Amino acid sequence: MASVRDLRDRIRSLKNTQQITKAMKQVAAAKIRRAEQAQKRARPYADTIAEMLRDLMNAVSSIDHPFAKPGKAGAPAGVIVMTADKGLAGAFNSNVSRAADGVAAQRGGAIWYAVGNKARNHVRRLGVADFANWPLGSGEKLGTAREVAHRVTRDFDAGTISEIVLVSSRLISMLSQKPEVRSIVPIRRETMLSSPDSDGEAAGGPRGAIEFAPSPEFVLSRLLPKYLEFTLFSAMLETDAAFYAAQLMAMNNATENASKLIDELTIQMNNARQAAITKELLEIVGGAEALGVE
Repeated sequence: MASVRDLRDRIRSLKNTQQITKAMKQVAAAKIRRAEQAQKRARPYADTIAEMLRDLMNAVSSIDHPFAKPGKAGAPAGVIVMTADKGLAGAFNSNVSRAADGVAAQRGGAIWYAVGNKARNHVRRLGVADFANWPLGSGEKLGTAREVAHRVTRDFDAGTISEIVLVSSRLISMLSQKPEVRSIVPIRRETMLSSPDSDGEAAGGPRGAIEFAPSPEFVLSRLLPKYLEFTLFSAMLETDAAFYAAQLMAMNNATENASKLIDELTIQMNNARQAAITKELLEIVGGAEALGVE
C-alpha cells in the first residue's frame, strides 16, 4: 500500500495538472468563439462565389479550363491532409490522418500535401521524405491557402497528380467533429449544378438574367482558381474551429477525470493515515502492557 506521503504527492501533482487543463479549457473556449466569428464573416463570400460559379456554368455550354477536365490518366491523386498544429485534442488529428490514409489506399497511392504540423508529422511517419507542407496557424491563412492552391494547381496542370482531394475536419457541433473527404478538382459540372441553392426557387425565387463581360468563359477561367483558394481557406477556418471544440471537450474531460482521481486518492490517503494512527496506538498500548503500565 502506498504511503501517506506518496499519496499526498500524487494528489498535489494531479491538482497542478487540473489547473493546467482548466486554463487550457478556458483558452479553447475563447478561441473557438473567434474562430466561429471568422467563419461567419467568410460565409457570405463563399455563398456568393458558389452562386456565381453556378450561374457561369449554366451560361456556358462547355468549360475550357484545366480544372473542368479529367486529370492525367495513371497519375496518383494529390491528397491535401489538413490538421491542427498542436495536439491535446483527443483523437481529432489522428481521425483526419486515418481518413487520409484510407483515401490514399483507395486510390493506390498519393502525392501528399500537408497543412498543419500534425499532418506534416503523420506524412513523415509514412516514410515520405519530400513533400510540400505548411503550418496552419502561422501567418495569414488566406496567404497560406493561396500558396497551397498555387502548388497543387501547378502539379495538376503538369500532370503530376490526377485530382485534388481535400481531407479536413468538419465541425458538426461542439461535441462532434468528423473528417470530411472532398474531391475538389476536377470540378464536376453536375455536382455544382445539383447543389440545393442552384435552383432559383430554392434560393428565394426566380432571378433575372445575368450578363458577364467580356464573356462567361473568361470570367469562369478567372473564378475557378479563386474558388479553389477560398475552398482551402474555408477548410482552414473550419479546422481551427473544430480543433478548439475538440480541445475544449478533451480538457473538460481531463479536468473531470482529475477531480475523480483526486477524490479516490484522498480517500486512500485518509485510509492510510487512519491505518498508521491505529498502528501507532496499538504499538503504544502493546508497549504499555509489556511494561505493566496501567
